[in-house]
Amino acid sequence: MTLKNQITRNILNTSLLFTIFVSLFFNPISALAMGGNTLPGFTEFSESVQNGDAKTLRGVYVPDTFALPIVQQPSNNAGYVSYKDGELTQFGMASQYGNVGLLAHNHLSGKLFSDIAVGQEIRLVYGDGKVEYFVVTEVLRYQALQPNSPWSNFRDLATDKQLNAEQMFKRVYFGDRHVTFQTCIEQNGESSWGRLFVIAVPKVQNGSYYFSNQFISQ
Repeated sequence: MTLKNQITRNILNTSLLFTIFVSLFFNPISALAMGGNTLPGFTEFSESVQNGDAKTLRGVYVPDTFALPIVQQPSNNAGYVSYKDGELTQFGMASQYGNVGLLAHNHLSGKLFSDIAVGQEIRLVYGDGKVEYFVVTEVLRYQALQPNSPWSNFRDLATDKQLNAEQMFKRVYFGDRHVTFQTCIEQNGESSWGRLFVIAVPKVQNGSYYFSNQFISQ
């Protein structure tokens, strides 16, 4: 890759990163989320989100925690995050790296992310009814040292290590296939005080991935 192409790519990535962090600061009006006592059975939920499109991610089901439909970002708006409680937004840029990013504002559906624990199963439902299974391996919490700046450095609340925005982005969205849930952390009256990331990797049993209700060998 030439130096010019590398610079162009870096500018593009930085621009998209700026947009997604800014978008999570907005504060739309909330509605009703599908979690807790309103959780439907998995079959019922799966059927409710299907649209026949095998390539489109349509819903996520976390047993005993929440069941939410997923909407896609408009092709020309990498910073779009749904203003509707009760649904998540798939982060298109994460898909470019082979991973799944699921976004929500922390006062809407994102408030449910803090209920996810390490070891829980995550089920992704596609438009044709296929199901991809994951298991949660990490829950990461960061303080934004400049809460209202997309260029902020971030402090890992568990290790006290600091990362810049690009390093944190790579930490949660690069690497082998995984799912990343992202929302903001509110503290001391600041809605964008920090960032919460919940990471889940493909569920494996006997050396095989659990996908579409069948085991597929690695």
